Amino acid sequence: MAVLFTGKNLTVEHIERIARHNEQIEVAPEAAERIKRCRAMCEEKIAAREIMYGVTTGIGEFSEVVLTPQQTQQYQKYLIYSHAAGIGEPLPEDVVRAAIATRINVLCNGLSGCRAVIVETLVAMLNRGVHPVMCKRGSVGASGDLSPMGQMALVLMGEGEAFYKGERLPGAEAMKRAGIPIIQYEARDGLATINGSNVINGYGCLMIPETMRWLKMHDIAAAMTMEALNINTSCLDDRLHTARGFPGAVTCAANIRRVMEGSKLLERPGKRVQDAYSLRSTPQVAGAARDSWRFAREMTEIELNGVGDNPLFFPDDNEVVTGANFQGTPIAFGLEALGLAISTVSVLSERRLNRLMNPALSAGLPGFLTKGGGMFSGLMLSQYTACQLVNEQRVLSHPAANGSIPAAADQEDFVSMGMTTAIKTRQILDLAYGVLGIELIASAQAFDFRDAEPSLASKAAYEVIRKYVAHLDEDRPLYDDNNKMAEVVRSGEILEAVEKVVGPLD
Repeated sequence: MAVLFTGKNLTVEHIERIARHNEQIEVAPEAAERIKRCRAMCEEKIAAREIMYGVTTGIGEFSEVVLTPQQTQQYQKYLIYSHAAGIGEPLPEDVVRAAIATRINVLCNGLSGCRAVIVETLVAMLNRGVHPVMCKRGSVGASGDLSPMGQMALVLMGEGEAFYKGERLPGAEAMKRAGIPIIQYEARDGLATINGSNVINGYGCLMIPETMRWLKMHDIAAAMTMEALNINTSCLDDRLHTARGFPGAVTCAANIRRVMEGSKLLERPGKRVQDAYSLRSTPQVAGAARDSWRFAREMTEIELNGVGDNPLFFPDDNEVVTGANFQGTPIAFGLEALGLAISTVSVLSERRLNRLMNPALSAGLPGFLTKGGGMFSGLMLSQYTACQLVNEQRVLSHPAANGSIPAAADQEDFVSMGMTTAIKTRQILDLAYGVLGIELIASAQAFDFRDAEPSLASKAAYEVIRKYVAHLDEDRPLYDDNNKMAEVVRSGEILEAVEKVVGPLD
């Protein structure tokens, strides 16, 4: 069944399905009617030669330049030409699809003043798999993601480039093969197509559900390490976390308890009164990441179902209101929080890994999890790799959203730099798969040196790990193991195996 766009009903999961699983979309009849009604108002004002930003005037520093009627008709094409000024490699297909989908939903609110054919063409492009070539870099995240969205807009009029069925083609050829008529932009159409932070929001819509899967995987990895190290489980007591009240910590502790339930490894003697912070405060730290995730989701979904555009047309009041709803700062803040959360939990994972490796801290495990220390180095260098990944995440966690550089002759003198935030948060998440994968390899290796059974859930995770990475009996090159496990974590196979045992994690 197609996803129905009303302008107000979408979740990040809808966008992920559309972007990554090619789910079809359609516009709700009431949304189509709103678009047409708003356009009729816009055309009346154009005919009356009213002054409207970006419609009968230039933009940015040229907003005081009033266009003639003939220029008003031609201007939208040149607007798209001038704004398609990005640089670098094309954005991934899923991000392109997410950006287009989020833009369609903006227009479905019926406050942007464009013609219905703009929305119809964008819907057809998504449903038939025409994916514009949009350079990754060039957006400052205010007046929206103008450079990449400008490249998207070129394809609607048969220009630019697009991928279609695996081929990179001229825009006109891609549209022809897909059977989609090209259009000519009329007044307001071009700016309405590009004037929002939709690439940033598209990135967010993809990373939000993906990050939650990663956080659940973190809880599994933490549980396995805690079993291997025979922790004092009082730090996971629900009363403890409920007393403080942070919902993320309550959830994280509950997940870890569920994964560890029935573990014979935790019945061994020799527990400490209190374990190190990297173990004992895992729920507090990873829980705070969950709470940051909720903030990021809220910002992303408000933007997804809101109207990031300028100006806005209000048919009920017969008024055009200009402002700055294209400003990417709200969603940039959400993604900054998300990146910081992921990188912090990755630090926690690496510190637990260190305790598995260090014979002075590992509750009787052999140094670096090898039986032949000295002759063999075991997983020593895999920890080096985890350290490098965490270090890179820390660099990427430096905020971009406070890094405004004025543009457009200081007319646009504060910009969000939200695209930089989105790109670096994506990199942080990609690196996080490797960090967690290495901890999982080490936890599985540690299980092999214990003489008691882990929990059923941890055993299910262990069996998936062993499907891809064999026990390290003698030293071998480890890069293949590390790369494989990063992809296994990304795939969700371990999470799926564990949830078959304990039910869906929260």
